[in-house]
Amino acid sequence: MNNLGKVLVLVGIILAVIGGLLILGERFGLGKLPGDILLKKGNVTFYFPLVSGIIISLVLSLLLNIIFRRR
Repeated sequence: MNNLGKVLVLVGIILAVIGGLLILGERFGLGKLPGDILLKKGNVTFYFPLVSGIIISLVLSLLLNIIFRRR
């Protein structure tokens, strides 16, 4: 049970960090970029953050390559 508690605490910390990054990303316009698809029809809304997803993927790829660079 001790290991399960540690895993749950770690998952909670990771979720809090991701939430904080999402809040910061919204302040910088992430999610409202040209190329993000937003369709509204009646009571239905479809949102697909295409460009935002590409930018997040590029930034994470660069950061992870820098952090885990093998020499």
